Amino acid sequence: MEIEALVSLRSSESPAVGRDRIRLLEAVAREGSITAGAKAAGLTYKAAWDALDAMANLFGQPLLEKRTGGRAGGGATLTPTGIKVIDAYHKLEAEMARVVRSLEPHLSGTGISPLNLVSGVLMKTSARNALRGTITQIVSDAVASEVAVKVNEDTTIYAIVTQESLKALGLCVGREAVALIKAPFVIIAPGESAPPLSVRNCVAGTVRRLTPSAVTTEVVLDIGGEKSLAATITAESARSLGLEPGKPACALFDAAHVILAID
Repeated sequence: MEIEALVSLRSSESPAVGRDRIRLLEAVAREGSITAGAKAAGLTYKAAWDALDAMANLFGQPLLEKRTGGRAGGGATLTPTGIKVIDAYHKLEAEMARVVRSLEPHLSGTGISPLNLVSGVLMKTSARNALRGTITQIVSDAVASEVAVKVNEDTTIYAIVTQESLKALGLCVGREAVALIKAPFVIIAPGESAPPLSVRNCVAGTVRRLTPSAVTTEVVLDIGGEKSLAATITAESARSLGLEPGKPACALFDAAHVILAID
């Protein structure tokens, strides 16, 4: 398996800068203008400017020197800082790839890849549920796409994403992705089958545990394949539904409430 490290740089005040923005910076320098560089990178002019502004905010100084004229209505060249940032970024990715490859012998026979390990350790999210799976289907229209992520043998989670997000994340059938679902978005229905509702996702499972408080109760379902799904419901709802460990129940949530993340 070929291992490739993807590095993102961020600060608390600005969005992350990853390989796509470094490639934009390289494209602008290569083409000699922001307009032509944006086109080469597959971005709109506004998206390119937003990305370049984010990089300037992150590094605290300009990475491009702009001038009037040029091949595409306005020229741009890398500043000395811009050249050093690109060079340092590629060296950082190469070093990260070397470190990740060195993990392979230690994980041999575990069924865990170095990428799974790094993602699982480093990923931080406010979503209670983070389920890794493989994309099995993508159905698209002009505006959005429904992405199916198979998280275990019997469970597929559906997410609605915009076409822009689909392209930005590089989502395609066969690629691994992580489905993120906040626990308050999940509805619990007791029994092996759920009542008819206009929600795309219905995940059957068994109540593994209940954690009650004065107002809410966290319900954790065992959904098979060593995976679980948590919901936060009111304490009164948990009592009235008769939820108990070992009993069957279904987790229901809308596809629009599922966020997809990639390594």
